[in-house]
Amino acid sequence: MNSFAFKYGRAEIRAKLPKGDWIWPAIWFLPKDNHYGQWPASGEIDLMESRGNTCAGTAGGSESFGSTLHWGPNYQYNMYEETTKQYKHTSSLGDDFHLYGLEWSETGIKTTFDGETVKVLDMTFDDGMWNKGKFPANFNNPW
Repeated sequence: MNSFAFKYGRAEIRAKLPKGDWIWPAIWFLPKDNHYGQWPASGEIDLMESRGNTCAGTAGGSESFGSTLHWGPNYQYNMYEETTKQYKHTSSLGDDFHLYGLEWSETGIKTTFDGETVKVLDMTFDDGMWNKGKFPANFNNPW
């Protein structure tokens, strides 16, 4: 397992996903330290999360993947539904190598597939994550 510091910029990972029933390939980014609290308060970025199954079902198949941000003040208020997008390719992601990209700036986070032209998730920080989550008034904002 490798770790690296990533503040703002672009990172790319070239990967060929494994195939097979009930395989769950994923590329995740987790914080080194939980400065804002336990998961998901300090965040998680799922650059790519897929399935190895060859026949698509309700959880997707080997030809699709999702990019997701996990965030919220606690497990029960993980607001990932607000920050997730799915991408479906023309064939299995295990047939060839593909480029999964992450671009992080002061204004947002974007994920890409096979270069910067195919955007999967395009999340802006325009209103702030606390406001985006519409959390109960009696919760403390950890950010």
